[in-house]
Amino acid sequence: MKGDFDAELYEEELNGLKMYPKKAFIDTVKDVGFNCDLCGRCCTGEYNDHVFLLEDDADLIRSIDPSALMPSPYFDVSDQNGVFYVVGYSLRIKDDDVQSCVFLENNRCTIYEKRPTICRVYPYMIHREPDEKGHVDWREISGLNEHGTYENEISDEEAEEIYQMTDSYEKKYLEQEIAFRKTLRSYFDKNGLKFVRRDHDRLIRKYEKEKTGEITVMVYHRGGFIPENFVIGEWEILPVQI
Repeated sequence: MKGDFDAELYEEELNGLKMYPKKAFIDTVKDVGFNCDLCGRCCTGEYNDHVFLLEDDADLIRSIDPSALMPSPYFDVSDQNGVFYVVGYSLRIKDDDVQSCVFLENNRCTIYEKRPTICRVYPYMIHREPDEKGHVDWREISGLNEHGTYENEISDEEAEEIYQMTDSYEKKYLEQEIAFRKTLRSYFDKNGLKFVRRDHDRLIRKYEKEKTGEITVMVYHRGGFIPENFVIGEWEILPVQI
């Protein structure tokens, strides 16, 4: 159960995030001067393969429309019975040409005042990613010069608010990943389950090829696992990202 169960990488990332200098983020925000122009493209598959929900966001979406929830498409782990386990929920998408969010209508969000945290934070981030040459470093904004407007004036107060919101989201996301992996290890040990990488990869290839049917996915939420049905072909199963 080594690797996919380990929370160490996420704990290292969280420790690094706690040491990340706030001034560096705020300077980037003010220098870039991003402003949303309501293009709606970030609400489609053009920019995002899925919208991951923190636990509070998942509970809120469930209260609005339970059918809008689906398991995160990053299928991290499976057991010997072919059951998958994922870190949380994401927003369902429509079966249209651009894979738009289920809450996007006429290019506008129908739950804008109650939109998930990641939608409020986007396009800002504070996490390490590799660049085109594979060099890993901190990134503070996504889709630079691809949408929205730039070189707008950002006040100190607005930059501070963006930082607080982004920093909070990133920490909660990492904490959820860590809790998921620790709970997963305990759950497997308690129930006599095992993870075999070769079998897991074979299952992923099988479902990618078939693109049909339903499978059971155990979704981590509030310290336990909720069984959900995942319709293959409704959304692409994605490789694990760490």
